[in-house]
Amino acid sequence: MSIFSVFNKEKKKENLDKGLAKTKENLFTRLSRAVLGKSTVDEDVLDALEEALITSDVGVSTTLKIIDRINTRISKDKYLGTKELNLILRDEITEMLTQTNVEDLPPFSLPQNATKPYVILVVGVNGVGKTTTIGKLAHQYKSNGYSVLLGAADTFRAAAVEQLEIWAQRVDVPIVTQSMGADPAAVAFDTVKSAIAKQTDIAIIDTAGRLHNRINLMNELSKIKNVLKKQIPDAPHEILLVLDATTGQNAIEQAKQFSAATDINALAVTKLDGTAKGGVVIGISDEFQIPVKYIGIGEQMADLQMFNRREFIDTLFSDDVAKQ
Repeated sequence: MSIFSVFNKEKKKENLDKGLAKTKENLFTRLSRAVLGKSTVDEDVLDALEEALITSDVGVSTTLKIIDRINTRISKDKYLGTKELNLILRDEITEMLTQTNVEDLPPFSLPQNATKPYVILVVGVNGVGKTTTIGKLAHQYKSNGYSVLLGAADTFRAAAVEQLEIWAQRVDVPIVTQSMGADPAAVAFDTVKSAIAKQTDIAIIDTAGRLHNRINLMNELSKIKNVLKKQIPDAPHEILLVLDATTGQNAIEQAKQFSAATDINALAVTKLDGTAKGGVVIGISDEFQIPVKYIGIGEQMADLQMFNRREFIDTLFSDDVAKQ
């Protein structure tokens, strides 16, 4: 491994540590209070653990599942000390993330023999960082040697198109746009048509961030998918839902709404660096059985990372906090 690769790996770890710092502090401060003065895990400890997980926005359903599993282990082991609680909690969360998140590709690379253009359809409500995520995705994939084309299919807000155009200029990738109020499906069609003609590796298409009417949303996304399939039968290859970690349980509700409207197969969780609610990554991954593919841990273009469950768990349960 080159010195440059080692530096990049260390820098990535440092950024992840900073990005999850608030969540780590919140969770482990509450865990420390839960076991203070206790030698074994009893009902009071489990109640406090439940509260710690819920307030870290792991979610009620996932929290109860974790508590139930820990209870099962207590009954089998007969005796369980509080010193072992962090290890067991780590095991259970790792198992949950393992069920939906598998790292079998290098960061920001396409699957072997992937159809080109590889079409990514990006969905999510306004304000979650959708446009910024698209720009960062374009940067990361371009940095890895791929050609990228953006499609501005959120034609209901002039600001959305303008913001995406700014990102296209910043990253230096081409973009397909139409006039305000144009048919989003037409923009998506033109984007893929252009990507095919130019033999572009990846086409990333933005969509409107509306959620006020699920039927309209479903119809719009279905129309976009249908016109894409006319050109590439298996497109879109990735339907990426962008969620804002700072909204906590609202992010889970948004995941429910969009999952009902279209076939989400990847998640991007943004703004983890600005919240103590990073546990939402665990809850969403478990509840919807959709892999978290990207996480945002800062404002710089390189601060969008591929989600790696091992690195996430290692950082969340690192000794600097867990031993406090």
